[in-house]
Amino acid sequence: MSNVQASAAPGAPRIGSPGLSTPTEIGIARAAALFERVDPAAAAQHLEPILAADPQSAAGWILLARIRLALDEVDKALDAANRAIELAPEDPRPLAIASRAFTLQGRHEDAVTMAYRAVIVEPRNPLWHDRVAWALLAADRQYADAEQAARTAVGLDPNEAHYYFTHGVTLNALGHVDQARQAFLVSLQLEPENPVAQHRLALLNGEAAPAPEKKKRGWKLFGRKSGDPARPEEFLP
Repeated sequence: MSNVQASAAPGAPRIGSPGLSTPTEIGIARAAALFERVDPAAAAQHLEPILAADPQSAAGWILLARIRLALDEVDKALDAANRAIELAPEDPRPLAIASRAFTLQGRHEDAVTMAYRAVIVEPRNPLWHDRVAWALLAADRQYADAEQAARTAVGLDPNEAHYYFTHGVTLNALGHVDQARQAFLVSLQLEPENPVAQHRLALLNGEAAPAPEKKKRGWKLFGRKSGDPARPEEFLP
């Protein structure tokens, strides 16, 4: 993924990096490695005592928030994101994580607000525009604004399949079926093996019956390992 952040903890130094010196940094890097290996429970277990000893680590709280979302512990994810926001209010990442948690809680106004706050902090990052689009889609309103946000994400990173997928969903919500189909086709040209995009296109073409899309373990909130299909963290039924 070109602009999608790596699956390790955002901003956390890796073990062996020149800047890795404190016990907190080493512990966060190890927890990030566990999370990267798709073991969020072990990552959380490793990270919790580190944050208990050093509760001023914004990077640690950001990672814990992502881990909690992966574990479907939405309330705890929001708590961790809020701790990170308090420590680093200028960082867009915990704002976006909080937005996602609010969406999962059904608190759509808060989700949209947090997503726009992330965009304001870092307007050139397509991830946050993508989050705005999905926050609005989940709220089932302002589809035109959702489409604009998705289109902006595509413009900022035209080589990322996921952003075309989002754009296709917003176009379909607006009733622009032909344009939505084209967006899904572009997404699949970039990542032909993405099963969720394939299913969406089949639905649009009348080749498949609607069915709830199950959450797939191993998909991460911000990013994926090289070679995996685009994360469906925002895919709605």
